[in-house]
Amino acid sequence: MAKLSTPKGKLVRKLGVNIFGNPKFDRLLSKKGYRPGQHGKAGKRFSTYSVQLNEKQKIKFTYGMLEKQFRNYFKKASQMKGETGLNLLVMLESRLDNVVYKLGFAPTRPSARQLVSHGHFLVNNRKVNIASYRLKPGDLITVRDKSKKLDLILNSIKMVKGDLNISWLSVDKAKMEGTFISLPERDEIDLTMNEQLVVEYYSR
Repeated sequence: MAKLSTPKGKLVRKLGVNIFGNPKFDRLLSKKGYRPGQHGKAGKRFSTYSVQLNEKQKIKFTYGMLEKQFRNYFKKASQMKGETGLNLLVMLESRLDNVVYKLGFAPTRPSARQLVSHGHFLVNNRKVNIASYRLKPGDLITVRDKSKKLDLILNSIKMVKGDLNISWLSVDKAKMEGTFISLPERDEIDLTMNEQLVVEYYSR
């Protein structure tokens, strides 16, 4: 996760969304659903630039990016066929740390990133400790045998109730493994994100 100088609570309130996935920030937003600062409750009008910047920051921090890394993702997305914004989101969703989080093997993206970095997962039976590793359709993600008793992973799996409601992923909680079935479609990715604003921001 990108190192932040701003307290996480203030950043969540500023962006208006729980980018860290921790339930305590959902509670914070329900109590203080306005921007921090003396005039936060009053609200203010935002310029087009500030709206674009805010959305870029929201998506960047959601996936734990530093600015240079996020800009590189955008550059790659713009060189691919199809819509740049959608390409960007699909690449971010395909990261190993994001998929580990979505499969329920970690309670938050930051914790998923740390678990991957510490070598607790296999991809197609090979250890991968690069959080930004991009998965391909058909890839199998497995918790390493020696990691299957980690409390963080076990407790996270217990929090997942019922079947995984993500069509492009499948999970076997008993075996502690999941499959990256296909690249996600736009309506299968967080609809609160407005990737077009990011495209407009970098196209200034």
